[in-house]
Amino acid sequence: MQNLKSLLRGALVTSAAFGLISVGALAQASSAAQSSDQSAASSKKSSKSSKSSSMSSDSSSAASGAKLSPADKTFAMKAAQGGMAEVELGQLATQNAQSDDVKQFGQRMVDDHTKANDQLKQVAEQKGITLPTDLSAKDKAEKDRLSKLKGAQFDKAYMQHMVMDHKTDIAEFQKESTSGKDSDLKNFASQTLPTLQDHLKQAQQVSKAEMGTAKKSTTASANPKQ
Repeated sequence: MQNLKSLLRGALVTSAAFGLISVGALAQASSAAQSSDQSAASSKKSSKSSKSSSMSSDSSSAASGAKLSPADKTFAMKAAQGGMAEVELGQLATQNAQSDDVKQFGQRMVDDHTKANDQLKQVAEQKGITLPTDLSAKDKAEKDRLSKLKGAQFDKAYMQHMVMDHKTDIAEFQKESTSGKDSDLKNFASQTLPTLQDHLKQAQQVSKAEMGTAKKSTTASANPKQ
């Protein structure tokens, strides 16, 4: 009888122990599930926050572009197209020119205006502006005209165009540097202006030299040696 009581008491203790273990396991499982839910919620919240931040950044750029004055936008567009034209015509000069001075000037146009174009693109990205990627109709026509010329004829026509074109560019950049509303575009214009002025000075010198060469060539042709 005593042994039977001991067995029953032992069974009850064992059963109670298993019950406690089960309760503990359930508690741990519940805690793990809650932790997982919290982690998922936190991750979802972080994702929403990141998306919201990205949308806010895009919206900010677009808003910045929308705030630009019509004059500032016009300047940026024309400067982008003009810069592309200088690069493409400069490349043409390195191929079609006869004079080494003209070829060197053309290469300088490629180098300097590629750099300026990259700077303008950075400003445009900050402002949310989409710059043109093609030449204007006027610049395309000029490129087509010059591409048909070679040697001395090309040298004279190209340098004359460079003189006139840089006079126009300088006037536009001077206006933006003093009257522009956007500080970044004003800074770009101010920083690029001295380079354009130097381009004009060099273009005038080379053009004058090429005109003199062409005049001597014409005189010699008209008065051949007997």
